[in-house]
Amino acid sequence: MSRRPISPRRFTRIARQALESVPAPLRGRVSNVEIVLEDWASREALAQQGLSSPYDLLGLYQGIPLTERDSRYNLVAPDQITLYRGALEAMCESAEELEREIRATVLHELAHHFGLSDDELAALSGGTEGEGGDSPRAQGP
Repeated sequence: MSRRPISPRRFTRIARQALESVPAPLRGRVSNVEIVLEDWASREALAQQGLSSPYDLLGLYQGIPLTERDSRYNLVAPDQITLYRGALEAMCESAEELEREIRATVLHELAHHFGLSDDELAALSGGTEGEGGDSPRAQGP
């Protein structure tokens, strides 16, 4: 990023605002999800996604999608949407672009919470998963 990076506090606020921007009928179905901010993806996270470069993973959903929850789903740790600040900042040239990518990544990872796969997301977006989350730079669960 050519400009000074945004603060972790602002980064988190943008991510939470993205989550809150989901239309009410869907937002009401978001359940037991937390947003986590990390500087870079771990080697383990990269290996699980079949990636080698930390620049290639922008975000990651880890948890039990709504489509897989049943009556036995209780007393479980929250699902996590992890955002990788270093990768997101590296791909953006301005704070405004970074804000757009944070939002796109959160929404992409939230789609996994609703049970959509990367292939389904690509089909919904016309076959081009070009922004945020598990884009060609990053792969999903």
